[in-house]
Amino acid sequence: MSDDIPLGQQVPLPASPEEAVLAHVPNPHSDTNYVTRFAVPEFTALCPITGQPDFAHLVIDYVPDQYLVESKSLKLFMGSFRNHGAFHEDCTITIAKRICDTIAPRWLRIGGYWYPRGGIPIDIFWQNTAPPADIFLPPQDIPAYRGR
Repeated sequence: MSDDIPLGQQVPLPASPEEAVLAHVPNPHSDTNYVTRFAVPEFTALCPITGQPDFAHLVIDYVPDQYLVESKSLKLFMGSFRNHGAFHEDCTITIAKRICDTIAPRWLRIGGYWYPRGGIPIDIFWQNTAPPADIFLPPQDIPAYRGR
């Protein structure tokens, strides 16, 4: 288990994504392909131009290899974007690449479903490679934004 995150203790939000520690734990089923999903329905970051808040629903699916993402550290990592100024594309791809750098998954995809600002929603999708053929891969099922 990673010693980087004190489990069971209060930990303040990191000041920035660069300062956030994304920890990992051993995968007890590294001989099996399976999908792990993280849904982050209340993700926030700041527009780097206006400083206004941007909101997104992120869905991260991955097939782990030797390591799993430790969920408390992921929560703190996601929260570290709250006062971070970056465009939607940068936030979405930075998160995916940071997870890949931390755990080297067999496969990872991210869907960033950003709420509209100025009347235009932006959705960003990325994956590191083709998914393994033998996995159950559920759809992300986040509907395209529709005004009321």
